[in-house]
Amino acid sequence: MAITAPEASAAPEPSHGFIATHLLVTAFFWGSSFLFIKLMAGQVSPFAIAAGRGLLGAVSLSLWLLWLGQSPLPRRHEIRHWLMLGATNGWIPNILIAYALIQLASGPAAMIQAAGPLVTAIVAHLIFAEERLSGRRLGGILIGLAGVALLIGPRLFEGGATSLSVLAMAASMLSYAAGNIYVRAVPAPAGDPMRLALGQQVVSGLSASLLALLLAGPAAFLPLRDHWAAMLALGVVCTAIPMTVFMRLIRAAGPTRAAMTGYLVPTVAAVMGMLVLGETLELRQIAAGCIILIGVFLVTMAPRRVGAA
Repeated sequence: MAITAPEASAAPEPSHGFIATHLLVTAFFWGSSFLFIKLMAGQVSPFAIAAGRGLLGAVSLSLWLLWLGQSPLPRRHEIRHWLMLGATNGWIPNILIAYALIQLASGPAAMIQAAGPLVTAIVAHLIFAEERLSGRRLGGILIGLAGVALLIGPRLFEGGATSLSVLAMAASMLSYAAGNIYVRAVPAPAGDPMRLALGQQVVSGLSASLLALLLAGPAAFLPLRDHWAAMLALGVVCTAIPMTVFMRLIRAAGPTRAAMTGYLVPTVAAVMGMLVLGETLELRQIAAGCIILIGVFLVTMAPRRVGAA
């Protein structure tokens, strides 16, 4: 039997404006992260980037909490939630993606990742009564998935993958989906979005730092000296801010609608590449963006079934 997520029955349905604003803010900042990663020109280790991003995000959120008069140290009832989110949304998918992309081309990898909103919606449908899938929601998710496939275009059919790399990418997608579901199930006393975001970044950043040191040694962090501005923007603007907004969105609107950021992020990344890096935006990509927006609109505008059996 499906359960009602914590606070779902008592909390009012968030407005469409709230959902749309949080989706766009999250997608814009996460989509912009690709720009700053590209500006590092492949000179910085992926583990060093993940470590710097997580630690800078954690420091930013810690300073903000201190300014608000709160301690950034974990409370006893928060520790397991921080560890869980740091794993499912942090170091586990980071390792799996780094391994998968050694052989798996970017097109198929992105398409596997784009299945996340669909998996999240199905699992949420089975677990939470208020997340029951309507025909409109399911249709919107499938339309958005088709839009992502069109956005990826010919790269979708690039070869060179092994079964293990495909499984690693699929496992990373499932890990993110599990993290999204978990955020919604966190009890109210430990469910402050900013503190959940802080805990995730602390655990993720420390784990990535340890991996970087074990695999490449301290030298892995040396190239960051030449890319400190991009790293700072990546950690503060593209991690701390959108992660907090995303956590708030999941807590208020549920994992199904929050997961639609997975469709919007590649669209934002493509537009940012055109505006800042001078990349060409094809008619196919414009059409794909419109299709994705239609899918996101259908899902986000559909009401939650609060109190459904």
